[in-house]
Amino acid sequence: MTEIFIKMNEFFQSMGVEGLALNSFIESFFLVPPPDFLLIAMDLASPKKAMYYALICTIASVFGAMIGYAIGIWGGRPAFNWLFRKGGKEKFEAVENLYNKYGTAAVFFSAFTPIPYKVFTIASGVLKMNFLKFIISSFFGRGLRFFIVSLVLILFGEAIKEYIELVIIGVTLIIILFFFILYKKRKSLLK
Repeated sequence: MTEIFIKMNEFFQSMGVEGLALNSFIESFFLVPPPDFLLIAMDLASPKKAMYYALICTIASVFGAMIGYAIGIWGGRPAFNWLFRKGGKEKFEAVENLYNKYGTAAVFFSAFTPIPYKVFTIASGVLKMNFLKFIISSFFGRGLRFFIVSLVLILFGEAIKEYIELVIIGVTLIIILFFFILYKKRKSLLK
């Protein structure tokens, strides 16, 4: 984490729950540290409130996603390219390809995995994705991510902190496998 991210994280942390909400909100459309760092610290400090913190992260992040979507709708590709100056065109094309191939599942996985979610929130607006589907995918993706982090920390505490990203990647692979099996079964039933 760079020096500025450390300072931002300290600022959000100094605000407590409001800082967690603000961090989660802004991270959905702008470059700030992911709220996971603050969520982990708060979960470890107060495990009895961990699920509450996960809920705060989820709700604030989805509201932030709405701002990202609005930026995409009103600012279009120029806003996207300005916000993501380094490789903006390539990022947009990659997101567009994922949307064309996977639809709302692309939003769900960007909301759940360590992929920069803000890229998808803004691109969703640019691509005029169905807003309700966008919100539902965002809510379930972000919720799953934050609740898994909090649940794992409740169960395993400080010892698991360094492996949170691996846990999220493992759960992502399980979900992908689950959807792949459902897809194959559905396809065989339709024959």
